[in-house]
Amino acid sequence: MSLRALPRAALSVVACVAFSLSQTPLRAQMVVYDPSNYAQNVLQAARALEQINNQITSLQNQTQMLLNQAKNLASLPYSSLQAIHQSLSRTQQLLNQAQRLAYDIGQIDQVFGRIYPQGYTGSTSSQQLISDAQERWRNSLAGHQDALRVQAGVVQNLDSTRTETDALVSSSQSAVGALQATQAGNQLIALQTKQLADLTALIAAQSRAQSLDGARVTANQDQAREQLNRFLTGTRGYQAQSVQMFH
Repeated sequence: MSLRALPRAALSVVACVAFSLSQTPLRAQMVVYDPSNYAQNVLQAARALEQINNQITSLQNQTQMLLNQAKNLASLPYSSLQAIHQSLSRTQQLLNQAQRLAYDIGQIDQVFGRIYPQGYTGSTSSQQLISDAQERWRNSLAGHQDALRVQAGVVQNLDSTRTETDALVSSSQSAVGALQATQAGNQLIALQTKQLADLTALIAAQSRAQSLDGARVTANQDQAREQLNRFLTGTRGYQAQSVQMFH
């Protein structure tokens, strides 16, 4: 049945109902559920949440990276450089205290030219020969004493070396970053260098004592040759004489 067939009163009622519905608030109207629209909204929300989670994870990774960088840049709280320097200074002081003929090139050349000559001549007095021999003996004795003092100093340094080694190894094992581990390794290398310096000083002191003793023996041999030559070729020389043993 068409609208034209409806009575005028019915049309009036329908018109009034339509007008009243148009004036009713939205919350009072019936909500229409659209499944496809709802699924699309849920999908968009899930994607937004995933992006937020990814951003949070990225921030966490960046924070951890900055923390690791801070650890890698942290300096080692322990330093053995002062102890190493003090040990080297003690060894150097022992070398500087060398008696008589010290570690000086100019002094060595001067003394050797005077009391370690390459050959004595007849113009050298007997008193000078004796004086030179005594001087060489004193130099050799002082060289051996200096070598013993350096040896004693190196032995005393072993205690400090052991203490510093233990501390550096412990610091290296507990290092929180690359810089601390590298610094601990560098200090261990410096400690080994100090040990090599002590060994070098010890070898130098022993070699000095041996060289002085060897030079003394060589000069004494030349002096003995000159004294024997003087005895055999003196003013009177040796002359055979008859000796009467019994009366």
